Amino acid sequence: MIVLVINAGSSSLKYQLLKVSTGQVVAKGGAERIGLPNAFVKHMGMDRDPVTLNFELPNHKVAVEAVLKVLTSEDNGVIKSMDEIDAVGHRVVHGGESFSSSALITPEVKKAIKGVYDLAPLHNPPNMTGIEACEEAMPSVPQVAVFDTAFHQTMPSKAYMYALPYEIYEKHGVRRYGFHGTSHGYVAKRAAEMLNKPLEKLKLITCHLGNGSSIAAIKYGKCIDTSMGLTPLAGICMGTRSGDIDPAIVTFLMNKEKLDAKGIDDLLNKKSGVMGISGVSSDFRDLYAAAGEGNKRASLALDMFKYQCRKYIGAYSAALGGIDAVIFTAGIGENTYDIRRGACEGLDYMGIQIDPYKNSAVKGREAEISTDDSSVKVLVVPTNEELAIAQETAKVVGFKI
Repeated sequence: MIVLVINAGSSSLKYQLLKVSTGQVVAKGGAERIGLPNAFVKHMGMDRDPVTLNFELPNHKVAVEAVLKVLTSEDNGVIKSMDEIDAVGHRVVHGGESFSSSALITPEVKKAIKGVYDLAPLHNPPNMTGIEACEEAMPSVPQVAVFDTAFHQTMPSKAYMYALPYEIYEKHGVRRYGFHGTSHGYVAKRAAEMLNKPLEKLKLITCHLGNGSSIAAIKYGKCIDTSMGLTPLAGICMGTRSGDIDPAIVTFLMNKEKLDAKGIDDLLNKKSGVMGISGVSSDFRDLYAAAGEGNKRASLALDMFKYQCRKYIGAYSAALGGIDAVIFTAGIGENTYDIRRGACEGLDYMGIQIDPYKNSAVKGREAEISTDDSSVKVLVVPTNEELAIAQETAKVVGFKI
């Protein structure tokens, strides 16, 4: 079975074409600058060099048509016709409380996705644009929505509720939803395979650490808590996002800095995090370079990130009643040994012991980095959200993997 995975942004559309049974990536790429001048499609077919092709892409429908044209073209194509695509899997960031699993896209499902636009205004509208563009371009091909929030719908109410008037939850759906669910679910399953134990018997903490970061507590295969909240702003500090703060800071800064709602939103989402602390960059590679040159604010930003990861690991160990493994994934988690070291530093009392030699040797590959006598295993598991979306899509349309 061949699945086309689509991740639509406001002015971009990323794609992968995968053979689900083997996990093989047949092609991948992205349409960039949709609705803007100088638009293009970056494309790389299996065993071929990447190419950049210029297109006029006034909207997402045309972008989808351009991607399909490239996939089937004589020069760069990897399939003979669109008939070889069995289904399309769409990443949808927010499913609200309506979806605890992936869903075949129907008019009712689209209505539910649109119903939570206000909870993910930067993500759900472009996700829907991608869905509708694919429906127009490929009307006979089943479309599946795979929700970032679905994996976290197993959280108990004591974990997802905020201590606000209950009517706020009933009227506006204000609660913890969590994100990166596809990644957390994928690496938890893969960790169980690496440990050769049933996922249903493991207590895991998964650390998805990238420009956006979240940590999840997974008990016997189900999420019981996660660091992101109503939006992806909550949790540990990130590239440009503040993470958890005293909520009174919002009104305090609005008054002191004369900020409106958009201004405070921009400050917390785009000007804070390690970028705001360091004044250098949101890229951790730049932070390490600056810290190496003696930049104290860059060092502080790195220390804060590691410390906050460590606090969540400790808190989630308590929530789980002990843990079997800690898993690091995503760009920073997979590639930055010092972050992994710092996140686990001082947790020997919990049975977490990292082998410094194993840890420093691992970059972007699966590995166990704990010491041989560590009672809690520490793993690095590269995430593969596209494969997870393709597998979910296949399951929804009835294909047995």
